[in-house]
Amino acid sequence: MSHSHEHGAGQARGHHGHGQSGHGTAALGRAFAIGAAVNLAFVLGEVGFGLAANSMALLADAAHNFGDVLGLLLAWWAQTLAGRIPTPRRTYGFRRFSILAALINASVLLIGVGVIAAEAVRRLLAPEPVGEITVMAVAAAGILVNGGSALLFFGARAHDLNVRAAFTHLAADAVVSLGVVASGLVVLASGWQVVDPLAGLAVAGVILWGTWGVMRSSLDLALDAVPETVDRDAVEAWLAALPGVRGVHDLHIWALSTTETALTAHLVRPGAGPDDALLTDAAEGLCERFGIVHATLQVEDGVGCALAEGCLGGQEHRHLGETTAAS
Repeated sequence: MSHSHEHGAGQARGHHGHGQSGHGTAALGRAFAIGAAVNLAFVLGEVGFGLAANSMALLADAAHNFGDVLGLLLAWWAQTLAGRIPTPRRTYGFRRFSILAALINASVLLIGVGVIAAEAVRRLLAPEPVGEITVMAVAAAGILVNGGSALLFFGARAHDLNVRAAFTHLAADAVVSLGVVASGLVVLASGWQVVDPLAGLAVAGVILWGTWGVMRSSLDLALDAVPETVDRDAVEAWLAALPGVRGVHDLHIWALSTTETALTAHLVRPGAGPDDALLTDAAEGLCERFGIVHATLQVEDGVGCALAEGCLGGQEHRHLGETTAAS
């Protein structure tokens, strides 16, 4: 049985749109810094005015905007760590911190949702007067702050999932702030104080809806699930169609970070020796077709592979699309 490995071929030719130039990285760093600073200042002001106006909607929106600040800071930190050179102990560097950052952000936001919901329910049972003019003025400022911050990431949103998430979150928050303005108008026009805690619950629901998806996705990535952007079956079929390949098994696809994907697989090529050209073409094809920038492929003749023969017990391995369970 012959073995051959190809580690990340094609990376020098590009990262399928995931890489950033030094200038682009510096520009993103400034965008994260400016966005975090502006939003943090606004959150502090929103909390103060929310307490002064006795508005649950403003306090809920402040918690939502604090999630933006936390997310921007964590994304900025993750971007900085990702640039560090790998070490003998951390052979992939700190790229996976971007996944950990998403988990931390989602966890903090979910705790915040619980606090907001509990207070909003208390206000529903015992409505309190609200300063509607203050609520509308501060929420209107929130539209400008969130909308302006989103524009900082508009140009780079198509090339980096973290940047796209920041842009989407900030743009959505501008819409949430518009909803808070509307709730203030309703209270001012009708005098129904119950509208404010209802708006607080609505904001909490928006946070929960958006955060749950982030939590689920980040947990999947932390557990080495196949990234949602990669079709595992399509990758397996493509590898199986390579010249001389008669079987594919022990195929694993996982995320190194929120922007980079890795793969390992065994290719069965009976009677064929090592073929560096095939491995190079395969790694480049995986990068170009599926965005997989770190590929490790092992070629074997199909005889004597412990993984293919089920010696690890209880795992499932695939051979040209047919699944067989190891006994």
